[in-house]
Amino acid sequence: MPSLRDIRTRISSVKSTRQITKAMKMVAAAKLRRAQDAVTRARPYASILEQALGRIASSGGEVTHPLLAARAAKRAEILLLTSDRGLAGALNSNVLRRGQRFLVENADRFQQIEVSTIGRKAREFLRARKIASRKDHAGVYQNLRFDTAAEIAKELGERFLSGQVDAIYLCYNEFKSAISQNVVLKQLLPVETGEAAGAGPATEFLYEPDQAQLLEELVPKHLAIQVWRALLDSVASEHGARMTAMESATKNAEEMIAGLTLQYNRARQAYVTKELMEIVSGAEALK
Repeated sequence: MPSLRDIRTRISSVKSTRQITKAMKMVAAAKLRRAQDAVTRARPYASILEQALGRIASSGGEVTHPLLAARAAKRAEILLLTSDRGLAGALNSNVLRRGQRFLVENADRFQQIEVSTIGRKAREFLRARKIASRKDHAGVYQNLRFDTAAEIAKELGERFLSGQVDAIYLCYNEFKSAISQNVVLKQLLPVETGEAAGAGPATEFLYEPDQAQLLEELVPKHLAIQVWRALLDSVASEHGARMTAMESATKNAEEMIAGLTLQYNRARQAYVTKELMEIVSGAEALK
């Protein structure tokens, strides 16, 4: 049975842990509000741009864009988006498991599948399992800017145009709420416009400038917006998952403190009872 000093030491240690988890929860909640606002602002623009691109591509006849052209897929690439830090529940492991399942399920479909990463957790996951990474985009979350997303999208687009890959996928956490994040596996290239085109009314539009120039401008911007949206969703999901995980950890610490306090009180009561019995027994022996 642990001594009173051991129990007191453990209670003090758990209280320190509770203080840390409570502070981390408050920090994550503050960051979550800003990240959620950024996601909310980006989604309408991304959705409308996707619909406009779909309408232009579907009404262009022979007019198309190289990034819209589907071809026989022999080489593919998947971009895994995780966080740089842990203590966020199953947030990162869900994305990594989905990415690993993609590699297994499509091993026969593609001759070669390359993996790129954003986030330290994805890099460490591949390194631990000796899976080769084509490129690790380090430091993206430290200074998250749209220009960074545009550079990543441009680099992926150039690889697709040069024929180094025939299909590119994004795997990330889509933010739903502070307690809900969905893992999304989305095809980035070639750009799919059929579903977006069907979202709007069947109206014939007159374009100025023509469809070819519009596609030349909108397709690269669409790619950058999709990567930017995935980054924003990943950041908001991270803060939401961390806030939920730290809240759960705080509650567990409080329950542990209550149990240890009860154990301490019982041990102290047993100790006092034992001392009294020894005093009474000694007094009776002197009579």
